[in-house]
Amino acid sequence: MSNHLIKRLQNIPGGALTAIFSKIAKIDEFKGWWKGASQLNPQALGRLKRSIVVTSTGASTRIEGSHLTDKEVERLLKGLRTSKLTDRDSQEVAGYAEVLQTVFDSYKDIPFSEGLILQFHSQLLKYSEKDKQRRGKYKSAPNKVVAFDRAGGETVLFNPTAPHLTPSEMRDLIAWARAELKNGDLHPILVIANFIVEFLAIHPFHDGNGRLSRILTNLLLAKAGYSYMPYVSLEKIIEDHKTEYYIALRTVQKDGKSPKAEMARWLHFFVDVMVRQIEVLNGFLQSSFSDSLLSPNQQRTLTLFEKHEEISTKLVAGHLKIPSVTAKQVLNRLLELKLVKRLGAGRTTRYRILRKDEST
Repeated sequence: MSNHLIKRLQNIPGGALTAIFSKIAKIDEFKGWWKGASQLNPQALGRLKRSIVVTSTGASTRIEGSHLTDKEVERLLKGLRTSKLTDRDSQEVAGYAEVLQTVFDSYKDIPFSEGLILQFHSQLLKYSEKDKQRRGKYKSAPNKVVAFDRAGGETVLFNPTAPHLTPSEMRDLIAWARAELKNGDLHPILVIANFIVEFLAIHPFHDGNGRLSRILTNLLLAKAGYSYMPYVSLEKIIEDHKTEYYIALRTVQKDGKSPKAEMARWLHFFVDVMVRQIEVLNGFLQSSFSDSLLSPNQQRTLTLFEKHEEISTKLVAGHLKIPSVTAKQVLNRLLELKLVKRLGAGRTTRYRILRKDEST
């Protein structure tokens, strides 16, 4: 499996591979920045996470054919304990939201394993009575992947792994991913992108493969250190680019599990989604709504600009009655969020509010 991925990477033209790694470097830069975001308001982050569960659940289920809007998803989830989920769309939404919430809340403590995948699948189909006998169980019959034209005609896109081979192939795939993510010889984004392709090529379950693949993408990326996953919707970006999503998948799937499978388009799509996540989250942090994510000290520091065109560490420390070292940390955080601009150096350092037409 590792050799397969290496050969697939070797088949990508040098320029395309350089572009992919350039995007990965940008993603990793933001990953490092986000690790220092501990001073963001935890209550506000909690609210953002809850909204992303709604957005991601709506998007992921609509990719598979659901018709519920985000507002309908939100209403359904708020009344879940008292609602009777009689239709397919509602059942899929409820299951997806529960699994995704588990991932967002507990990814650090969730061991990635075959048992976990089976458990997630069972939870994903928890509310679907027609799938009661299939929850958490690999497929027992072939499940070819087809596309239908407007006239109802059927085209077979690819034939997944046969049922009798599915358990062993899943175990091999999971063991490979665990080993590669642990030893670090290959970049985790490449490993996770390849894992998802292989998972969908096996198509291990009768139903829920697409939804579960996106759940696992969130889980594996978060566990690999991309801890901002709960705060920006991967699924929404995929939904907005659904055509490219399926074309990228079909391009690599046409060669089955061959090490010669053409990976460039899929890797470009995968990293482009992650780059777009960064752009969306950065936009949110720099918007007028970002104040709600700031700590009280950061908010109070910004209000000083209502009376002062420029401020200093000493001024912040005096007005907020906090140590100078804490005041400096607050100002550095506002610099990172691109909300203020530093002027001068050393004892003469001053800070000014950053206008939208400026850059640091």
